[in-house]
Amino acid sequence: MPVPKIVDHDERRREVLSAARRVIVRDGIDAATTRAIAKEAGYSNGVLAHYFTDKDEILLSALRQSHQRIRDRLARKVDGVSGLAALRELLLDNLPLDAERTQETRLEVSFWSRSLASERLAEVQRSEAGELRAAVRDLLGQAKEAGELTTGQNLDDVTEHLLALVDGLSLHLLLYPDRLRRVDLERLLLQHLDGL
Repeated sequence: MPVPKIVDHDERRREVLSAARRVIVRDGIDAATTRAIAKEAGYSNGVLAHYFTDKDEILLSALRQSHQRIRDRLARKVDGVSGLAALRELLLDNLPLDAERTQETRLEVSFWSRSLASERLAEVQRSEAGELRAAVRDLLGQAKEAGELTTGQNLDDVTEHLLALVDGLSLHLLLYPDRLRRVDLERLLLQHLDGL
């Protein structure tokens, strides 16, 4: 009697989400159809339907999985540091300074326009961006309490400036690679932080 094949459902979901990320990063979010994702993962559309209710659930899950990987990596980077040192790590980690973070940035940016048309995606974007904003604001508060900041600016305003700087620099690197290099992004961000 043949032994039934044991399927690791969590692993299969991860494979589908990895395939979705690859399709989005390589071909754009509009090209991330269930058919394209299934083909990339080496599965049938039926397998995707078994794990996800629709395309938006796949896309949302891929975005959340990417954000979780970023959070895990950041937790390792800021372990044992606080204030301005932790803020530097957090902000630099959110810039596309290597291949992995460039893919993450491409994925993130791909969702921006789609989120404007989908309240479900926008809610996830707002929630996840809210976590990042809270972390930046908290670290600025730690830095101020430790006497590491000389700026008298409102820390909520500083938080918004820093987040806008990270988003803007990231987008500019993706759109204008002949004008900006990764080393320029790092230099510009650290220059801004030093001004605080």
